[in-house]
Amino acid sequence: MDKSRRVVRRQRGMTLIEIMVVITILGLVAAAVGVAVLGQLGTAKHKRVALDFGTIGQSLQLYVVKKGRLPDTVTGLRALVDEQILPKLPLDPWGNDYVYTLERNTPVIVSLGADGSPGGYDDDRDLSSRDQDAGAAR
Repeated sequence: MDKSRRVVRRQRGMTLIEIMVVITILGLVAAAVGVAVLGQLGTAKHKRVALDFGTIGQSLQLYVVKKGRLPDTVTGLRALVDEQILPKLPLDPWGNDYVYTLERNTPVIVSLGADGSPGGYDDDRDLSSRDQDAGAAR
């Protein structure tokens, strides 16, 4: 009888080692999923910036039709809201304002990246409509 009781007790639950192995495996799976999701999140933010560049570019074209010129850099993108072309100015995916400049009478829109300041690498790097246009022309 004693042997059967011991066997039954062993089969009732898991040992501490078994629990630790299961937790370790779950942690590894969660880490792998997390890395995959975070990678997609960065890609999605860059795609959103590209879409915003398109929206702002089309809005600037409407502004030119309406006013005969591009907004100056002092007024900037605010002119699109003032002329009721856009209901409000979009923010980049990191919550920062887009920067508007004119280069040889060509509008350039820039997102300053995750850090909100010029320069940087990876998510902190600046994204420019000029770079997007050059990529589309290739």
